[in-house]
Amino acid sequence: MNQFVGALFGQGSRNAKSGVSQGSEIAGLLAVLLALVVLLSLTTDRFLSTATFTSISFQLPELGLLALAMLIPILSGGLNLAITFSANISALVLAWILQAGGGAEAGLAIFLLGCAAAILSGALIGAVMGLVIAYTGAHPILVSLSMMIFLRGLGEFLTRGADVSGFPPYVVAIGQGTVFGIPIPLLVFLVCVLLWMLILNRTRLGFSIYMLGSNSEATRYSGVNTHRGLTMVYVLSGVMCAIAGIVMLSRFNSVRVGHGESYLLITVLACFLGRVDPFGGFGRVIPVVIALVILQVIGSGLNLLGTNQHLATALWGGILIAVMMVRFLWAHVALKYRAQRR
Repeated sequence: MNQFVGALFGQGSRNAKSGVSQGSEIAGLLAVLLALVVLLSLTTDRFLSTATFTSISFQLPELGLLALAMLIPILSGGLNLAITFSANISALVLAWILQAGGGAEAGLAIFLLGCAAAILSGALIGAVMGLVIAYTGAHPILVSLSMMIFLRGLGEFLTRGADVSGFPPYVVAIGQGTVFGIPIPLLVFLVCVLLWMLILNRTRLGFSIYMLGSNSEATRYSGVNTHRGLTMVYVLSGVMCAIAGIVMLSRFNSVRVGHGESYLLITVLACFLGRVDPFGGFGRVIPVVIALVILQVIGSGLNLLGTNQHLATALWGGILIAVMMVRFLWAHVALKYRAQRR
């Protein structure tokens, strides 16, 4: 039970054993971020500019929202490979409602109705995955992979592979506008970060999510409704996907089934870089957010240096492998150190 309480307040059992505090994790990630900023500023004089940081603040939210959608399934010991297609299908629902409500002349009430329908669609997609995982015992990777293939095929069939566009001007203003100089998508992302922190650290559901990731069988025997818990994990993931889809629609002023397809790898990388345990049971939101900023800074720096996009993609994979190796070495050294102290 102490491990579960530790997870609730942000310290999973594996991390508690290694003696790594939340403060040291955040400090380490901030040190990496600072080193990157210094290195890139020395490499190109265009990095430390208003344009660069404005670009980062507009690009970060869509990736960040999808990373939040990936975070909760990983914490529960699962995975959601369908996040990008869930986002795009939800955005398509919003797009169709806008078109049915007048297209470029659609009013704000139609937009709000479309947003509600998009979020409901994302929740429904997540609920289907969660129910299958919870009640059949199928592995989350297989279930979410099947859902990804289904949504991709369905979206391509319904749109014939074309973009859907023709939205009211205020939709673009939402995706590309600012409030007191802060991009609106970034404000949406920050609100979602606070919501995720509240759910994970201050609710019974968040407690159950950490318990499921730590030991699902022990959780079931402790009286927790694991079926309901797993279902809610993927419902929440689907809702966050829908919010990401709404933000991408407003940012790009169009919807396509393949939008953001490359984000899948980066969301997993951000979670692992933010010290989320790949086996579940441990992880916090703030380190993941800092990891997202690090990855976005790397991406923006590579763009400024004129790096080929394919090389940048290869770099993401290399970073993921490096993170796993460092984690293994860190755990090995920590275990050896504890053995010596005994």
